[in-house]
Amino acid sequence: MTMFSIPNTIVLVHGSCHGGWCWKKLVPFLKRDNNEIYTPTLTGLGERSHLLCQKINLSTHVKDVVQLFEFQDLDDVVLIGHSYGGMVIGGVANTLPHRIKSMIFLDAYIPQDGKSAFDLVLGLKGVYEQRSLKEKDKEWLVASYTPQEFGVTAPDDINWMKSRLCPMPFHTHDEPLIIKNIKFSEIPKTFITFTDFGESMFKRTVEEKTEEEASSSDWDYYELRKGHDAIITAPKELSQLLLPLINK
Repeated sequence: MTMFSIPNTIVLVHGSCHGGWCWKKLVPFLKRDNNEIYTPTLTGLGERSHLLCQKINLSTHVKDVVQLFEFQDLDDVVLIGHSYGGMVIGGVANTLPHRIKSMIFLDAYIPQDGKSAFDLVLGLKGVYEQRSLKEKDKEWLVASYTPQEFGVTAPDDINWMKSRLCPMPFHTHDEPLIIKNIKFSEIPKTFITFTDFGESMFKRTVEEKTEEEASSSDWDYYELRKGHDAIITAPKELSQLLLPLINK
């Protein structure tokens, strides 16, 4: 007798400067078992870059994904965030914890109550201030990193990304995230570090906690020896790690 897995609903939330387009290589691997997959693009980025404005902040992007849940009647969702997308899915989970089956953070920021992305990553604010487009009178907009800075080396991938990466609204990173819903802590969470990129956000966060807090963490942790944009450079390897977690 053949065993069939129950299809999952998966929402993939991209990181800074990217868009829903960045999941193109990974999605075919995740569609096994008839999984239903959504890849929203956050306001001001990708094909929604025509909506770019100074008012865009973290709350805007959280609302983008909350609206997806509401209008598509999504429930029992595996919510996956890459990089800055970790902040976004943290806000979504605080708003709609009852609709989320599990959360997976891909080399992502780990949201903490009352902290912004700048609070979580030492020195990041200075980097963003240096990269802001002051010469274009747009201090509220930050130039994108290059594909190479995201860990991409294949010429075809670099050329594909160059025309799609967008500047990032500054206020997405200086707005603190509020996590007050007690149900947030009950959602199963997994962190996957792409070890070729640098220091693990997960390990850094655990080190900052007390021994008691760290031991009580309900996170699962895995490593993949790839660069930060493994969603593009290593979709097959990443999917082999993700699918068992999605089907748990």
